[in-house]
Amino acid sequence: MMQLHQDFNQYKEMDTEIIVIGPEKPEAFGEYFKKNNLPFRGIPDPEHTILKLYQQEVNLFKLGRMPGQMLIDKKGELRYVHYGHSMKDIPDNQEMFDLIKDFD
Repeated sequence: MMQLHQDFNQYKEMDTEIIVIGPEKPEAFGEYFKKNNLPFRGIPDPEHTILKLYQQEVNLFKLGRMPGQMLIDKKGELRYVHYGHSMKDIPDNQEMFDLIKDFD
């Protein structure tokens, strides 16, 4: 999430909304957002409802939910999906910007 926060203004300039879905309960999730002053939206998903919908992996040996990044265009079409195999397996922001530019 901090990677997204780092370049939030560039995402905003590209007219891109960031929504983070996390496994925590609403109270803990809200506290994390408040503590880190995150400027985007977050949806707590403690029952894994959204996780199951998008078939995101949970691996208890790697501390739970594996990262997933998705780009959905303004028509609501899923244009890109990346499921990480560890918490370090996340596309960098520049890769995401390049993909967003290709939407036009």
